[in-house]
Amino acid sequence: MNCLHSWPEPIVRVQSLSESGIKKLPQRYIKPPSQRPTRVNNSLSSSSQLGCDDGDRHHHLGFDSDDDDKTDINIPVISLEDAFSSDKALREATMAAISSACHEWGFFQLVNHGVNPELMKQARNTWREFFGQPVEEKQRYANSPSTYEGYGSRLGVEKGATLDWSDYFFLNLLPQSIRNPDKWPSVPSSCRNVIEEYEKEVVSLGERLMKVLSMNLGLKEDHLLNCFGGEKNIGACLRVNFYPKCPQPDLTLGLSSHSDPGGMTLLLPDENVAGLQIRKDKSWITVKPAPNAFIVNLADQIQVLSNGIYKSVEHRVIVNSEKDRVSLAFFYNPKSDIIIEPIKQLVDDETRPPLYSPMTFDEYRLFIRTKGISGKSQVESLKSP
Repeated sequence: MNCLHSWPEPIVRVQSLSESGIKKLPQRYIKPPSQRPTRVNNSLSSSSQLGCDDGDRHHHLGFDSDDDDKTDINIPVISLEDAFSSDKALREATMAAISSACHEWGFFQLVNHGVNPELMKQARNTWREFFGQPVEEKQRYANSPSTYEGYGSRLGVEKGATLDWSDYFFLNLLPQSIRNPDKWPSVPSSCRNVIEEYEKEVVSLGERLMKVLSMNLGLKEDHLLNCFGGEKNIGACLRVNFYPKCPQPDLTLGLSSHSDPGGMTLLLPDENVAGLQIRKDKSWITVKPAPNAFIVNLADQIQVLSNGIYKSVEHRVIVNSEKDRVSLAFFYNPKSDIIIEPIKQLVDDETRPPLYSPMTFDEYRLFIRTKGISGKSQVESLKSP
């Protein structure tokens, strides 16, 4: 598609805007009132209801605070090693906890997952160092909407779209044939080795989680992985998010509300600054990262494969006026050209007919590459008549 060869407008680096010392948010980043991240008692509300003007609203709402979420609600924290324990009772309780988290939240935090905590810390620090480089160095890796691979600052190619307050770096990792070494940063010098090591450990974690999800659906442990194309054919990519300090964080978002288009996401959050919010019923819940944890969320392809038993969940990212944030989203995806449709064992023509039409993952993600992210509009559009 010709529209994917270039961006519709000149790219502005959000980090550069932030570091310029601006006091007011440029208009192109200001969200409509209904999408702004104001919150009363942790529930979604419109900033226009609070009776304060744009200039002082972010102070009034406490967005300078490290702990913006004043409730004790948090997503489940689960120890993965217990799911493979020799203790049957512990194993079954952990499997049940993961099943409950998938049904009730679509998100959970995973500890004791087998990935080296020092590697997790090194990965965060390495990418923070990359975003600390001069803009000229980062610009060597500037991306285009044809693949999104490289250094970017927007999603979607609609001219005049309202943008998110973030920069990112996107890398294709698997299969090996789609890697582009020219897009892998050479600065800092540790970056490429860290990416390689991190990828191997997180892919292994993804495989273990797929076994658990399959068994909890009453399927053989390799069923979901085979639906993705098998161990040697899965797709994997990494999006490193950089959310700069924002002068008016109540007027924008670091990442707009969406569900992830792929299979499953393993997020390494910034442990020092909360920002991820998930939609729970009609409320937005701010996730408090647990130490050395991954935040796991199910994505659209698993919703389709499970015929709606598991659901992907809308989430978004708020920004901060005092601190920037770095997070690493690892996407564990199906083979790009494999047909994704409800698993036959989870379909009953009378009681539970197939809810979604077949589509390849390549066809599916083209929607987001052209339109940008918008709630759950894409997966809902797949529903069969």
